Amino acid sequence: MREITKMNCILMLGTFDSKGKEFTYLYQELKKQGAEVLAMNTGVFDSTGNFPIEIPAGWVAQAAGESLQNLRKRQDRGYAMEIMCRGAKALCLELQKKNRIQGVIGMGGGGGTSIAASAMQALPIGFPKVCITTLASGDTSEYVGTKDIVLFPSIVDICGINRFSRVIISRAAGAVCGMACAVPELSVEEKPVIFLSMFGNSTACVEQCVKLLEEDYTPLVFHATGGGGKTMETLILDGYCEGCLDITTTEWADELCGGILSAGPARLEGPGKAGIPHVIVPGCLDMVNFGSYASVPAIYREAGRTFYQWNPMVTLMRTNEEENEKLGQILAGKVNVSSAPAAFVFPTRGISILDGEGQVFCSWDTDEVLFSSIEKNLKRDIPIYRVDANINDREFSRKAAEVLRDLMKQR
Repeated sequence: MREITKMNCILMLGTFDSKGKEFTYLYQELKKQGAEVLAMNTGVFDSTGNFPIEIPAGWVAQAAGESLQNLRKRQDRGYAMEIMCRGAKALCLELQKKNRIQGVIGMGGGGGTSIAASAMQALPIGFPKVCITTLASGDTSEYVGTKDIVLFPSIVDICGINRFSRVIISRAAGAVCGMACAVPELSVEEKPVIFLSMFGNSTACVEQCVKLLEEDYTPLVFHATGGGGKTMETLILDGYCEGCLDITTTEWADELCGGILSAGPARLEGPGKAGIPHVIVPGCLDMVNFGSYASVPAIYREAGRTFYQWNPMVTLMRTNEEENEKLGQILAGKVNVSSAPAAFVFPTRGISILDGEGQVFCSWDTDEVLFSSIEKNLKRDIPIYRVDANINDREFSRKAAEVLRDLMKQR
């Protein structure tokens, strides 16, 4: 690959074998913006485009330990996609680490988007990533992952240059070039960075903790809505923080009960794997999130469960004793395998706003099942602190912040 020295080099990647005409237009638009363009062909066959290709398909396959000849011989589209995804991801990361590219843009339908998005997910947050795609609607979590990938709706299928695709491709080219030019001023964080998890029902608690900790730390807050929890875990594993005050572990209730805000089965594993202090609060584990009431599974509606309409699009379901028993086992199991300093803090007068005294989800006996399950299954050397307060009371916030400070000192 030739050396690129300009500070606005854009990596253009895609299946040039099937979308040659479209990528030729994108290449021209990037050049109009004054950018250097580094082209990577992730298609299995020869390019049909009219532009130079610095990274041919054979190099992409080779980066994944496969030969292009074998991919063509096998004629297995699924296998070829897997190989090109892996190869593109490895090469993208290598180019970024060597500072040879300052942005990346891709384009495609289902297959092209999968390869481009997979490659972009390897790049750090803040690095410009734009993908023109037919899939920029509905559930795009698999394509975006935990990174800041901009999905640019293609409006029409990516099939030729027409009055719509011409505008979309031109604007997307301008977007990635503008992002590459807008380099933020770098700052060195002198204070240790800590992560906190928050939900609407635990906002007051987290805001108070931030005020208590910001003099000595740089607190960053993540919204525990599934994607927020996944992102927090990923950034912890990537080494972006030195401690975690996990106030809101509600995503595990959704994972267990089939709610819409699950962060997946790896939630709570990041701090232990990264070796950083971890304070865990069973915040908002009294609730499972669904969409409108009609979207709640019939098995729950017919069982006479307690529901609360948080807003017209969000229905909350109160967790029961059986679910809390299981949640306690899960939380304890996740923390038991960690070799990093960890501790639990329990708010015994409610784990959310709705679990406060006299509120619709108030059932402190059910909460006690959760607390007791954690205690029964947790290693004896991991401390547990009980606070006679609601999660959003200042007394509880002070204790949670204090416990994190103590663990940070131990580290």
